[in-house]
Amino acid sequence: MPEIVRFYGIIIKMFFGDHPPSHFHAVYGEYNSLFSIDPPEMIEGDLPKRAEKMVLEWAAAYKSELLNMWNTQEFRKLPPLK
Repeated sequence: MPEIVRFYGIIIKMFFGDHPPSHFHAVYGEYNSLFSIDPPEMIEGDLPKRAEKMVLEWAAAYKSELLNMWNTQEFRKLPPLK
């Protein structure tokens, strides 16, 4: 699973050709979650609230890039949350 970005100990990854809806995975230590891209929301998992908020902020900022990556299956790194 390609790593798209890493920030504040959170790793964002995406499986290409994975099941709908369009989504990405967030890993933070022993926590794992699944986030839909549009709308950005946690649909499965157990991230701490602070990490969840950071992932949602990042996902909102890069929603179009994430959707494009999901639809084209063309991987590229994205900038971290600042």
